[in-house]
Amino acid sequence: MFDLGSGYGVAVSIAPVVRAPWPEQPLAAGVTSRSGRLGDVLPVAARTDAEIAAELQRVQRAKSALAAYEAELVVGLAALRPDGADREIGEPGVAGEAWASGPGRQPVAGVSEFFADELAMVLNCSRTAASVQGDLSWVLVERLPATWAALADGALDRPRAFGLAAELSDAARELEPAVLQQIEAAVLPRAGSVSVSRLRALARAELQRLDATAADRRRKQAQKSADVTVTPMRDGMAELRIFLPQPMAAALHGTLDGYARMAKADGDPRPLGQLRVGVLTDLVLRPWDESRPPVTAHLTVSADLGALRASCGSADIDGQPITAAHLRELLEQLDALCPGGLQAPAGGTLHLALTDPVSGALRAVVPRAELERLARRGCPHHPEGTCGCPLLDRPADVDRYRPSPAQRRYTRARDRTCRHPGCRNSVARADLDHVVPHAEGGATSCSNLCCLCRRHHRLKTHAPGWRFTMTADGVLTVTTPSGVTRTTRPPGSRIPDRSDDDPPPF
Repeated sequence: MFDLGSGYGVAVSIAPVVRAPWPEQPLAAGVTSRSGRLGDVLPVAARTDAEIAAELQRVQRAKSALAAYEAELVVGLAALRPDGADREIGEPGVAGEAWASGPGRQPVAGVSEFFADELAMVLNCSRTAASVQGDLSWVLVERLPATWAALADGALDRPRAFGLAAELSDAARELEPAVLQQIEAAVLPRAGSVSVSRLRALARAELQRLDATAADRRRKQAQKSADVTVTPMRDGMAELRIFLPQPMAAALHGTLDGYARMAKADGDPRPLGQLRVGVLTDLVLRPWDESRPPVTAHLTVSADLGALRASCGSADIDGQPITAAHLRELLEQLDALCPGGLQAPAGGTLHLALTDPVSGALRAVVPRAELERLARRGCPHHPEGTCGCPLLDRPADVDRYRPSPAQRRYTRARDRTCRHPGCRNSVARADLDHVVPHAEGGATSCSNLCCLCRRHHRLKTHAPGWRFTMTADGVLTVTTPSGVTRTTRPPGSRIPDRSDDDPPPF
C-alpha cells in the first residue's frame, strides 16, 4: 500500500500455487475404500419417527429444487443447439412429414431436431424419455414461470410440476403468456393438495374455459398421432398400446368387456382381464378375410458352435474355421428339434446364425439349403472329408458402395436392432450404413457396416459434431457434440467391456 496524497493505492501480486497431491495411503489387508454416503453422515437409525418424517419432507424439497435446476440445464443446453444446421424442406435427408407429426417429435422452435438424441446420450436414457424431458423443461422454464418457481422453491414437487407441464405442453406452444398465467393462477393454489391426475384435470378444464376453440383444434391435431405400439415386458409378456380418440377407446373396451363377461357367465374360469385379451386376439386374428395375403415368417436361428465340441472332436472352436464336420453335426441337431427337421415356414425363409462360443461374435449366416449343400459336398480339395478346411466365414468385402446380399444378412443378424445407443428399432426398418463414409474411403465390409434406423442414419450423416467409430468385432462407439460417449455391442456379444478405455480418438 502506498500514499497517493489524496488517497491510497493497493498493489497486488499474483503467483500460481501448485498444490501437492495428497499422499496415497496404502490400505490394510481386507480393507476397501468407497465414497462417503449420506447415511454415514446422517445415520437413519439414530432418528425418531418424527425426525425421519421431517427429513423425508426435506428430501422432497431438495429433489424439487434439483428438478428445477435440471430443467434450467436442459433448456441451457438446448439454447446451444440451434436448428441452423438442420435439413430444410427440399434438401436431401430432411425429416418426413409423417415422422415430424408424431407425439413428442416436434422440437422446440429454434432448437435442432437432433437435440433430443444428444440429451438421451447425456442422461443415458431413451430418446423418447429425453424428448419428453426436453419439451417439459422448456414448458416449465419458458412458459410456466410461476410453476417453475414453485418447483425451485420446494413448494411444489416434481410429479405435480411436470404433470402440469405435460397437460399444457401443446397449448404452451400457441397460447399467449397471459392465458397461461391465468391457468397457473387458477390451479397452483390447490396444486399441492390434490393428486397429479386431479391437477391435470383442473388445468384441462381451465384451458377449455379460456380457449375452447384452440382446445378443439389441438384435439383434432392429436388424432393424427393415433398409433399402435408394442413394448416388451418381463416374463415373456408384452404391452400393446393403442393411442386413439377417447370415444373409440371407450367403445373398444366396452365391446371387449361385454364379450369377456359373456364368456364368464358361460362358465369360463379365467379372470376377466385374461378373457378380454382372448376376445381381442380372436377378433383381430381369426381368418375371416380370405382376401388378405397369408402370414409367413423369416426365421434366423442362432446356433452356438460350442455345442458341437463334444461330438465333432475339436478341442477348441474359438476362432477356428467352420468345417464340414461342424455343419453335419449342426444339421443333426436341427433335425432332432422336430419331426422332419427344422424347415423354413411356407413363403418364408430360414437362416442359421453361427456364433462363437467364447466371444459370442457372429461367425456366419447361411440358409439351411446352403448349409445342407456345404455339408454334403465338404471340402472340394479334400474329398475324404477329414480335413479342417474352412467352409464358412464372414462375408467378403465388396469393392462398391452397395453391400452384398450376404453382408446384409450377416449385419442384420449381428445387430438385430438399430445400433445407436438406447435405440431398439428393428432391423426390418433400419438402413445399412457405412460407419466410415464410403465417400471418405470407408470399406463396404462387415466391420464397417452397422444397422441404423432412418432417424439415426440421418443424425450420423447430417448432425454436426457427432462421431461414430466401430471396431472389427462390431463394437460401436458414439460421441455427442458435448463430449459424452456411449458404446453398444452386438446383442449376445461377450466381448470384454473396455468402458474404462479412453474415448475416441483414443
